[in-house]
Parts: sequence; C-alpha cells; structure tokens
Amino acid sequence: MKHPVSALLLILVISISSGSPFAQTIKIGTAAPDGSPWHIALREMAQSWKQLSGGRVQVRIYPGGVAGNEPDMVRKMRIGQLHGAALSGQEGLSQIATEMRVLETPMLLKSNAELDYVRDRVSPELEAVLAARGFKVLDWSDVGWVYLFTNKPVVYPADAKSLHIRVSTGDAAWAKALKQGGYKPVPLPLTEMHTGLQSGLIDGFTAPPVMALATQWFGLANHMTAMKWAPLTGALVVSEKAWTQIPKEIRPLLLAAARKACGQAQAEIRRFEDGAIEAMKMHGLVVHEVTPAVARQWEIEVQGTYDSLVGASIPEHIFKTVSGILRLGSTWVPSAYPSIPCTWE
Repeated sequence: MKHPVSALLLILVISISSGSPFAQTIKIGTAAPDGSPWHIALREMAQSWKQLSGGRVQVRIYPGGVAGNEPDMVRKMRIGQLHGAALSGQEGLSQIATEMRVLETPMLLKSNAELDYVRDRVSPELEAVLAARGFKVLDWSDVGWVYLFTNKPVVYPADAKSLHIRVSTGDAAWAKALKQGGYKPVPLPLTEMHTGLQSGLIDGFTAPPVMALATQWFGLANHMTAMKWAPLTGALVVSEKAWTQIPKEIRPLLLAAARKACGQAQAEIRRFEDGAIEAMKMHGLVVHEVTPAVARQWEIEVQGTYDSLVGASIPEHIFKTVSGILRLGSTWVPSAYPSIPCTWE
C-alpha cells in the first residue's frame, strides 16, 4: 500500500525540479493614483509579465501610496516587503543614491529635448550607482514638468516668499537653501499633501499638472505659475534580489515589456500635460503667465542656490557630468543654455 504523504512529497519534489508551477509574486508600489497613466501602464505590464512567463511571474500593484510614501517604499524593498516601485528622482530614487536628484535640479533643464538628450547619456552611470546599492532599473520615465501651484497668485519671486511651500522631506539642503533665500519651505510627505493644504500648513506645492489634476490638489491651490520649474523624473526599479530570482531565460522578455510600458506612460503623460492644465482651468485653476524677463529673475534666484546644493544635496561629480553634457549639446538641443557660473566650477 502506497503512503499518501510520501506520494504527495514526491509530486512536490518533481514539480519543483522540473520548473515549478508556483508563481513568483512581484509586489510593486507607486504613488501614482489609481487610473493614472502610470498605474495603467503598470497594470498592462503586469498582464504582459504573466503571459510571457506562462504564469510563473505575477505582479501585484499597490497604487496611490497604499504602500506608503516613496521613502517608505524604498525601505520596504530593502527588507523584502516590496519587490519594486515606480519612484521619482526627488522623493524615492534619491533615498537610494543622491545622484538621482541631478536631473531634477531646479532651472537646470528646460525642455523635453534637453531631458532626453542628457538622460540618454547619463543613465548608464546612474544605473550602475543603483545596481551597486541593490536595485535594478527596468526603465526610466518622467511624470511631467513641475509647476508651482499656490492658493494666492505668484508671478515674481517676491510673491512666493510670504507663502509656505511644500518641499520633499528627503532634501534638507534644498530646504536650507530656500530659507537662506527668504522663502518658507515646509518639508511634508506627499501622502500628507491634501491634509496640509486643507489645514493651512502649506500654501502651495510644486508638481506636474497631471499629478495636480489626478490628486485634485489644485482644488486647494488654484493658482499656477506658468513657468517650468524642473522635470519630475522617475524610474521603475526592482530589488536585485527579486530580479535574480526570476528565471534567467525570461528576464529579457520581462525587461522589454517593462520598457514598453514605461515608454507608453511617458508618451501619454507628455501628450496630456496641456490637456491637464486646460481641464483644471475649467474647474477654477487660474494660470499666471510669466514674461521672459521675469523668468530670468527666477533663474537668477534659483541658480544662485547651486553653490549650496552641489556637494550637499547633489554630488559634485554628477552635476559636472550633466553640465558638461548640456554644454556639448547646446549647439542643437532646444532651450539649452550655460548655467550661471558657480564657485565650485
């Protein structure tokens, strides 16, 4: 008579040794709201991964900050509670390596052409930095250009100095530089933005129009200064540990699917930026135009903080690398311009 327990164990051993039918679940977090272009792209990627792996790899997505804010997601990836996340440079990637802040330096990049040109050339170095810290970049993307949203009109730099503006909790050097310039920065997690605006703790924030619309933050800060502050860049990353547990032969297929999803999300966000602004205007957003002369005042004001940021918030070597790439590309990349000279150069 055969022993039923022994037979069950034998079946289990055979199934494991011949390519286990048990699925590996990859948990991915994102601050992007449910139904946003980023969330839709991740859902499509999840379906592709399941199909391409024959069900061996399945993705569970936690949108809208359900898995915490971006620093929380990084911490959870380090201890294995999450396996991946769609992270912005300022909020999340910089928690892994401060080099990731460089592309979001205020007033450094001024067009998508510049962003693409620089990122294509600096991404191998950034990916190597992240890999050395245990994270695999599946692809780079961005969430749009950051604008200033406030509950009172702001056109000139002086207009913003009386307002409490939300800044990232992970960049003390930027907050310090703003204070030295006479501004009133308030470090606050993204997950507490709505409460901060409702309570009067903050009077405004910087964010891409797509995010301001998707979160409805603009309803509490319905004035937008029509000047690009910086690109909000990002990347879809997974822990090296989770990535290497995926069967080696299907990793290239999953990587291609992730890059397709990120590319689609980026294209959708770039197409929708103007539409997002128009949609918000229909619901009470007031857009304040900025003349070239006033924009130059902002540039001088902001670029004057570079001496404080480089070395403290942004490693000097990566800032010099990006500045050099910009200078080399200035002959053809639209809107490229040399930075105001800083003492560190």
